[in-house]
Amino acid sequence: MKNFDVDALWQLERIGAPSLSPDGAQAVASVTRHSMETNKSAASLHLFSTLGGEPRRLTAAGEKDGQPQWSPSGELIAFIARREQEGAKDETPQLYVIPPDGGEARRIATVATGVDAFKWFPDGRRIAFVSWVRPQLAGTAAQAKAHKAFNERKESGYATEEAMYRFWDHYLPMERVPHLHVVDIASGKVRDLFEGSIHELTRAEPDASCFDISPDGKRIAFAFDPAAEKKFGNVQTLCEIEVKSGEVSTLLADPAWDFSAPRYSHGGNHLAFIASNQGVKHTMPSQLAVLDTKGRWAVMSADWDREVTAPLTWDEDDTALFFGAEDRGRRHVWRFDLAERQAAIAFEGGNTSSFALAAGALVVNHDSVQFPPRLSVQAEDGPRRIEHINDALLAQHRFSRHEEVTVKGARGDDVQMWLIYPPGFDAKKKHPVMHVVHGGPHTAFGDSWHWRWNHQAFAAQGYVVACVNYHGSSSFGFEFLDSITHHWGEFEQQDVEAGTDWLLKKSWVDGKRIFVTGGSYGGYMAAWLNGHVEPGRYAAYVCHAGCFDWRGMFADDCYAYHSKELGAWYWDDPARIAAQSPDTFAAHFSTPTLVIHGALDYRVPDAQGLAYYNTLKAQGVPARLLWFPDENHWILKPRNSKLWYGEFFAWLKRHDPKAR
Repeated sequence: MKNFDVDALWQLERIGAPSLSPDGAQAVASVTRHSMETNKSAASLHLFSTLGGEPRRLTAAGEKDGQPQWSPSGELIAFIARREQEGAKDETPQLYVIPPDGGEARRIATVATGVDAFKWFPDGRRIAFVSWVRPQLAGTAAQAKAHKAFNERKESGYATEEAMYRFWDHYLPMERVPHLHVVDIASGKVRDLFEGSIHELTRAEPDASCFDISPDGKRIAFAFDPAAEKKFGNVQTLCEIEVKSGEVSTLLADPAWDFSAPRYSHGGNHLAFIASNQGVKHTMPSQLAVLDTKGRWAVMSADWDREVTAPLTWDEDDTALFFGAEDRGRRHVWRFDLAERQAAIAFEGGNTSSFALAAGALVVNHDSVQFPPRLSVQAEDGPRRIEHINDALLAQHRFSRHEEVTVKGARGDDVQMWLIYPPGFDAKKKHPVMHVVHGGPHTAFGDSWHWRWNHQAFAAQGYVVACVNYHGSSSFGFEFLDSITHHWGEFEQQDVEAGTDWLLKKSWVDGKRIFVTGGSYGGYMAAWLNGHVEPGRYAAYVCHAGCFDWRGMFADDCYAYHSKELGAWYWDDPARIAAQSPDTFAAHFSTPTLVIHGALDYRVPDAQGLAYYNTLKAQGVPARLLWFPDENHWILKPRNSKLWYGEFFAWLKRHDPKAR
């Protein structure tokens, strides 16, 4: 058997979110394969039996068939793809349907501006979908003409007066906003429901959780930002549109509350949604709420100190809702009983990333440090696998065991630390330690499979991998998450250092071979520690896409949050901002650092990494830069990922005293 490595990582097939047939007998999901040779990926749809039958590949013609959804009758599966059909090649993603028994997929309509997300109407004859359009134009013909003219223009300049103009790794389409549309399956006729109105969906990658269709198909509820200037941090209202007339009404609006992810009950008498009291603080948790037909609403999970995430799914009798939520570094599917106002685990993680519920069947896409995403159905005697796509490849490799421990961190609080041991770990020997500091900061490392920072690939190199869920991490309650607000770096440093102290007491740790690595906010912490921890404590750092200078970070796509997170705008209180910025402590940098960044990173612009690297070089601190012109906040291409891992391990080895 071999140790797990980056080549094996990219040979694994990646299973997407499942959708269940109405009778619960079959699940459909996309399966993506990557090629290190071609440096490309391809995705096809597969069917998985929940009753014990063999999986079956459904599509093969498309390059990236995704987001499959079963029709209400079970006669069709809709999905989004780019294909060539009847001599016409899709320039933008389009909606297709295919019978589950097989055959040719059919493009429903050609939408010049493309399709981002969709949902079936209950009658199975129509689909509601999201597309970015020019709101000043009327009709699909006008949209198509303008779209063609824009694509054929000779100029490349981007002009805007919007406060929100780019997101993650792309600029938002110039002069376009996301509208809800309806398409008739038989005729292909498309209608823009928001045409001629001020309404639109969120500009931050609107998905199928942004809206929902009533059981009678007459209305669609959606979340809407009523502010004239759209930007991160605005609160959304809940609205409802009459499909036939196009008339929009406001269901719920409160200047203090942000409402999102509406979901009608089967009976149509209640609307579940997610609510967050932003009037109290921007870190307030997302909670489960329900609205009735008389306009009365209530937060149902107010006494449950965990965050509710979309999508919401009603139980078949409308007495409870299913959703995903984290708890102490693990993510489960929960069933929340509305009468009792209590949450119970319906499917236990590891990490449950998505699920589907139909006819009493619960199918979950879940993973762990020990295995990549897989599909299981929740049976009476526990989870039962319904696919074994990656088992043969995984069986060829040795894997590392993992466990969680508790250390005393900042304020004397208990802090969780995950440990992943190298294969064949021998407690009688000395081992190097690799801290992997998570991003966010309001996320958490847990019992999950990470495609980019893979714990098994790290541990296979001989490291004990340590992941501290420092103050500010999600899944440990609101107070723990909010405790770092306005003084970033302080408690997080104490927690990582407490983890190091705990490790140094172990006879199997080589105290001279401890490294710190991290991405995004974890990269921020790598730079922060370099300016705050005595030289020699850590042998080397790796800073991937790390925040370095909060004034320079104002070029990011989330700048509207800075004053909420740091306590002030940089022009109002420069000293307060500087006190939380790694560049302020540059004079203390001395530990060798590998800096990695992507040019398409708009969450942490690459000037942050370049400035950090230049600062290290100017001071004579050993440093190396790995810069990708074609990657964003994440390294997503197979060949680039292999280069990333190669540089990562080579840097640590170069500064490992035992390897010299």
